[in-house]
Amino acid sequence: MDTSSNSTPDSQIFDSLRLELRRGCLIVAVLAQLKTEHYGYTLRKALADQGLAIEESTLYPLLRRLETQQLLTSQWREEDKRNKRFYKLSPQGETILTQLLAEWNSINGSVNNILQNSHAEVIS
Repeated sequence: MDTSSNSTPDSQIFDSLRLELRRGCLIVAVLAQLKTEHYGYTLRKALADQGLAIEESTLYPLLRRLETQQLLTSQWREEDKRNKRFYKLSPQGETILTQLLAEWNSINGSVNNILQNSHAEVIS
């Protein structure tokens, strides 16, 4: 459901918080997907096929930032008579991804506990 056309204060707050939440998730998803080499289009398609659509205007700056942070490596190659930039997780990126996934699992477990406890309190 697209809530971007709403301009109520609640929808603006939701949209802002949704973007904040999504930003961190995208980093983890992109790093995880780049365990296998991709160029931009195939990366976008792989993410979208798994339910996480990402705009080019979000993806390419993210890829550049992750490469600057040395979490990715990239290489220009010719494929189908076109030059394409291929990205892959660097060894440092693999280490960071492992750490992020541990943090993700910890946070997710805590949030699930909080939600279950708050739900149980409402029922009581």
